[in-house]
Amino acid sequence: MTFPQVFPFRMLFFVSSFCNFIPIHGHTITKQRHLLDTISQISMPPTLAPEASSPSYNAINPDTIRVFNVLSFGAVGDGVSDDTKAFKMAWDTACQADSAVLLVPGSHCFIIQPSIFTGPCKSGLVFQIDGTVMAPEGPDSWPPKSSKRQWLVFYKINGMSMQGGGVVDGRGEKWWNLPCKPHKGVKGTTLSSPCDSPVAIKFFMSSHLTVKGLKIKNSPQFHFRFDNCQHVHVESLSINSPAQSPNTDGIHIENTNNVQVYDSLISTGDDCVSIGAGCYNVDMRNITCGPSHGISIGSLGIHNSRACVSNITVTDSVIKHSDNGVRIKTWQGGSGMVSGITFDNILVETVHNPIMIDQYYCLTKNCSNQTSAVLISDISYTNIKGTYDVRSPPMHIACSDSVPCNNLVLSNIELLPAQGQIVANPFCWNAYRTIQTLTIPPVDCLLWGTPQPADQNDVNQC
Repeated sequence: MTFPQVFPFRMLFFVSSFCNFIPIHGHTITKQRHLLDTISQISMPPTLAPEASSPSYNAINPDTIRVFNVLSFGAVGDGVSDDTKAFKMAWDTACQADSAVLLVPGSHCFIIQPSIFTGPCKSGLVFQIDGTVMAPEGPDSWPPKSSKRQWLVFYKINGMSMQGGGVVDGRGEKWWNLPCKPHKGVKGTTLSSPCDSPVAIKFFMSSHLTVKGLKIKNSPQFHFRFDNCQHVHVESLSINSPAQSPNTDGIHIENTNNVQVYDSLISTGDDCVSIGAGCYNVDMRNITCGPSHGISIGSLGIHNSRACVSNITVTDSVIKHSDNGVRIKTWQGGSGMVSGITFDNILVETVHNPIMIDQYYCLTKNCSNQTSAVLISDISYTNIKGTYDVRSPPMHIACSDSVPCNNLVLSNIELLPAQGQIVANPFCWNAYRTIQTLTIPPVDCLLWGTPQPADQNDVNQC
């Protein structure tokens, strides 16, 4: 990926203008040489994430590894025939063989009905996708007795690799156009009707998983979901759905720990990566995200539930043309804690809300105010630079009236308007900082120090 040519120009133009003044809501700040010297040290953009590679994983040696080709089990791969039975037979056989490869060969298109691939399996299993795997096309083609919430499920799998240079196609357009989806009803309304849509690939109660090299597109809902899993390594994925496709998170992680997501390109109609309750030790690095809703922790605490999330890191990444950059979102009425979160070295490009904490998250206009909230503490934002859409403030930090955010760190933040020269003011509510270096724009609305302990603190401890 090459760095956009317009961005360095805009940066240089603004710094040059800063030598004379910065317009902020009609006010002028006179040139100050020592301030300019300080700003010049933080004006270099972070390193851009390179494009994820699509390595070939086809070098399988049949002399040392047992290969189970789905074609040998009766799969046709013509894009018309139902190949579900052949896949299940190949799975059952490969699952019971040591160091086996279930091969989905290239130059074929396989239609698979909703299926659960169950373990435990022998060690070293590789699910090798070099061809194209497709879902049934839309709700009318979905088997009537199958769940409409999931397509390909991997259950109780330990030590499996899913890899290859192939494609997994959820064919989600007819699901996105259901009248119950946002803005799909008459005159843009959302109609009350059954609205279940399948996740493309779900790993449930599994461990020591590797997913790499695949292209996943057009899922009806989430593309990947890891639920109750541990020790997950995701690398070099390409995930793609239209910007207007609803609820198509790229990767959703729930009740899962020790996760690595590296070197991937994600473009969806919702979050690139979303972190749900019960997650800890998640490391995301070199993610190129957008268009999307950004990278999100939450939403958490829905229906007065308890949520604990800790030790989440997002580094060396790019978020572009998205509704949000890095976001933490919680519902009123929840409990628990979000802590130990690091966002570092992130470039944003024309993003509506580059930095966002929203403890008033609500999908309707009828959410009632509640006292309890998920505590948000020890959040670090460093080296976050780029441009924001002027229709939204560059930073939106709205914390609970009764459970304020605390121990926020902001350092080397430089967010400039994508158009024009007016620098919008950040928005803050009941949020406390412990460290803040020079930022552009200044974040004067954050409170200094430590808030008074709330009565809910004991409830919030995780």
